[in-house]
Amino acid sequence: MWQLDYPWLMLLLPLPWLVFHYMGEYRESRSAVRVPFFGALSQAAGQQPGQPHSGGGRWQLFINLLVWALVLLACARPVYVEKPIEHTQPTRDLMLAIDISQSMETRDYTSASGQQTDRLSAVKDVVRDFIDVRKDDRIGLIVFGTGAYPQAPLTLDHASLHILLDEVGIGMAGPNTALGDAIGLTIKLLDKAKEQEKVLILLTDGNDTGSAITPDHAADLAASKGIVVHTIGIGDPQATGESKVDLQTLQNIASITHGRFFRADDRNALKQVYDTLDRITPHKVKTFSHQPKRDLFWWPLGAALLLLAISQCLAALSARVSSIGTPRSQQEP
Repeated sequence: MWQLDYPWLMLLLPLPWLVFHYMGEYRESRSAVRVPFFGALSQAAGQQPGQPHSGGGRWQLFINLLVWALVLLACARPVYVEKPIEHTQPTRDLMLAIDISQSMETRDYTSASGQQTDRLSAVKDVVRDFIDVRKDDRIGLIVFGTGAYPQAPLTLDHASLHILLDEVGIGMAGPNTALGDAIGLTIKLLDKAKEQEKVLILLTDGNDTGSAITPDHAADLAASKGIVVHTIGIGDPQATGESKVDLQTLQNIASITHGRFFRADDRNALKQVYDTLDRITPHKVKTFSHQPKRDLFWWPLGAALLLLAISQCLAALSARVSSIGTPRSQQEP
């Protein structure tokens, strides 16, 4: 649709009529040279002096009024408003931290087809589905073992995130479990993020044995930065060494950061955990709407200039025809 940005300017349409009716004619007296023999001179030259007349008549008055209306219309700035363009911006940064220590190769989980598989493969399948339903969130990926490493930065390009997730292998980050370092790396990666909501989903099947920072201290730092940490334990708390998952530590991390703790003993339970996380961290985006405008003022302005040119040509042509049609006086012998 089209609209006028300054429609109040159209109130000036009757201004020429008001000026014509309520302002007097402009008159100015000037000194002139009187030639008493002007009549005899013009007769001797065989020409008669022209008579003053109003040029143009009604058609010129109509053109002048039309030009005035078109100029006002151009000044009112007519624009064509196109359909709104909407842009969505995510309001949450979501980081996934996945344990890829040696214990993740334990084959006590089942795949979607029901076949026995290792823990990491089962986790990947569930995480892929989780990423697919989080279309409006920036998601990053951290993997940790003996050390913690960023596998994918925060991104809306979830297709690339899937590729980077597929490339993760057991033992790539070392055989141990650096739980505190994974939280510390998340704090560092999210520190410069502008989004107000920052969430870490931490999944592990072991206990922390070699972090440079203890998990509880890392959780305190995360809480001070406004990062909510949800923890998922998938290991066996009755095992020994690296394979024993420390459920109490995971509960403490979630409690300190106002997150939630989950226990997932099999693939179905793990799927329910991520479904729950999807519900408690709903999609939230800011929507910006912009309606492009196309200026149309040059249409009435161009029409006004064209009418002015036509009126001047017609006036000149009319004056030329009038001068040709005026009879000349015959010279006396």
